[in-house]
Amino acid sequence: MKVCIVGASGKLGQYMVRHALERGYEVVGVCREASVPKLAAFEGRMTVIPGPTDDPEVIARAVAGCDGVLTVLAPWGVHQYSSGTAQAVLDHARPGARLIFSCGWHITRDGKDTYSRMFTTGVRIATVLAKLVRAVEIDDQVEACRRIFASPTRWTVVRGSTLEEGESQGLPVWSRHVGDPVLASNRTRRVDFALFMVEALTDDTLVQEAPAIVGCRAPSALAHSADLRKRAEGHTD
Repeated sequence: MKVCIVGASGKLGQYMVRHALERGYEVVGVCREASVPKLAAFEGRMTVIPGPTDDPEVIARAVAGCDGVLTVLAPWGVHQYSSGTAQAVLDHARPGARLIFSCGWHITRDGKDTYSRMFTTGVRIATVLAKLVRAVEIDDQVEACRRIFASPTRWTVVRGSTLEEGESQGLPVWSRHVGDPVLASNRTRRVDFALFMVEALTDDTLVQEAPAIVGCRAPSALAHSADLRKRAEGHTD
C-alpha cells in the first residue's frame, strides 16, 4: 500500500509515519519546508514533499498513485488552512482512495453529540482568543469537516479526545457520538490516535463514519468492556 501523510512533521504525523512504515507501506509525507528536518529520523525510508498542505499543486503531486491519504486538519492561521487542505485532498486523491482525516471532539456530523458545559465553554473561549491573536481558525476546521461529510469519497473523520504522550496502550475504542459513556474519560495517547488513523485505512466499517475515540485503557473504556463481558455471561447486576 502506498499512503500519503499530510502534516507528516507534527507529533501526530510522525507517529503515523512510524505506524505506516512498520506495516511495510510506501510513505509519502507532506509538510512545510521549514519542518522537513523534523523528519530526519525517517530519511531514506519515505519520500518528503515540502510545501503548504493547502496548496493544491503540492497535494496533487503528493497523493498521486496513493491508495490512502492520512490528513491532519491543522487549524493554523486565519487563511482557511484546514478547509483548503481538506479540499485539495478531496479534489486530487485518486478515485476509491481511503481518505482519513483527524480533528477534535468539537466537530459534530449530525448534531447528536452531547457536550459538557465546561467543554463547550472551553471551545467558545478558545475560538474567540484564537481569532484575536490570529493564530488558529477553529471555525475553519468545522468548515473543512462539512466539506468532507458532503463528499461521496471513501472518507473517515477521526475525532480525538484530549491527547497525552506515553507508550502505546493499543487501538482506541470509538463511538458515533460524544456523550456516550464509553468516552467519558476523554483521554487518548497520541501514539494510539495515530494507530487508529492508520488502522482505518483498511477498515471498511469506518467508511463515511466520524468515530469519536478514547484510549482502550481509559477508565470509561475499561468499564464499558467489563459491562459487555457481564452481559455476554448473562449477568444483569
